[in-house]
Amino acid sequence: MSSQFPADPTTMAVFGELSALIYAGADATSIHEAVVKTAKSFVDGCDHASLLLRDHDQFRTAASTDEIARRIDQIEIEVGEGPCVDAIMDEGYQHDVDLTRGNTPWPRFTQRIVAETPVRSAIGYRLLIDGDKVGALNLFSDRPGGLTEASADAGAVIASFASVALMAVRARGEAETLRHGLESNREIGKAVGLLMASHHLTGDEAFDLLRRTSQDLNMKLTHVAAQVVEGQEAQLES
Repeated sequence: MSSQFPADPTTMAVFGELSALIYAGADATSIHEAVVKTAKSFVDGCDHASLLLRDHDQFRTAASTDEIARRIDQIEIEVGEGPCVDAIMDEGYQHDVDLTRGNTPWPRFTQRIVAETPVRSAIGYRLLIDGDKVGALNLFSDRPGGLTEASADAGAVIASFASVALMAVRARGEAETLRHGLESNREIGKAVGLLMASHHLTGDEAFDLLRRTSQDLNMKLTHVAAQVVEGQEAQLES
């Protein structure tokens, strides 16, 4: 695979459409599906594509163009080898032009792929976020030699964008988690203040009362705090 990505108008249009999807606030599933659909349509010779994500050494298919791509991911997970798993864990980029040849580095994977699917050529690209090996974009062709070096270059364009897309999804999730955390802390703070005022408690005593009530009722602390706030507001309105 060369290090130069094509920069023609079609490529720029692909990046533009996918970028618009991210900036429009699309959910993770929609972004994952857009990446694999674009890979299939953009990369010459690609008949199937999938996005395999890694979480604490567990792999899952986040999106696929069809059941064949999803099945190949599952076979790789079952046998513990293949271009996509290797791309994530070891080399970063794997390209087998012809899986029917006898010199494959993944004998168990190749045997099952050739026997159980029409796929005969495969490429796996590692996806990184801040240095973390988070997954792989996987391209498959039904023809030996169907995925050429030119195909690999085009796929690298999509893979580079996929890394950016996953980074955006992660950042959005972290921002949402932070927002929920701030809202929860604000609710707890309001409840503590109300308990201090109405029961003449110190801050520590009010928080301890919330905590013990949460444990006794087997409810989240934020839920107990919300009920305290709602109860006090209802009293003020009555």
